[in-house]
Amino acid sequence: MIPELHRPLAVDRIGAAGVEVVVEATAAECAALAQRIQLPSVLDLRCAFRLERDHADVLIAYGHLSARVMQTCVVSLEDFAVTIDDRFSLCCVPAGQESDDPDPEAPDEIGYADGMLDLGEIAAEQLALTLDPYPRKPGAALPALADEPEQSAFAALRSLRRH
Repeated sequence: MIPELHRPLAVDRIGAAGVEVVVEATAAECAALAQRIQLPSVLDLRCAFRLERDHADVLIAYGHLSARVMQTCVVSLEDFAVTIDDRFSLCCVPAGQESDDPDPEAPDEIGYADGMLDLGEIAAEQLALTLDPYPRKPGAALPALADEPEQSAFAALRSLRRH
């Protein structure tokens, strides 16, 4: 299955000097991404990559993701615009050669197959990773609690004991 934002790049094209590639999503790709990531809409997405060889089949990808999306506020349930500006780096390795190292400080790894790296899919995944899982529209406030605080379970037990 071809992903919504498909921008394959042959790994062989990346020489010692590296390569720079820009991925920009079309309106149709943005709509498909919004559906996949379960957003009201993706207004635009652009990701600039700088790819360098680390050694043999291992690449380092430096990316700058810029996007505008609509998210739904978890408090008011209103849609609101969010601007994303994220810089990231990834280690790209042949599929099956990903490290099992659980070190959270180690760079994230992404596998590629058949000598092709899909920069569109990397951009889409990075977008999903940068989104706030509990988005709150600026100024949205939780409803005020009742004036009278609810009695805790322990206070209720304490009142039973006195009788």
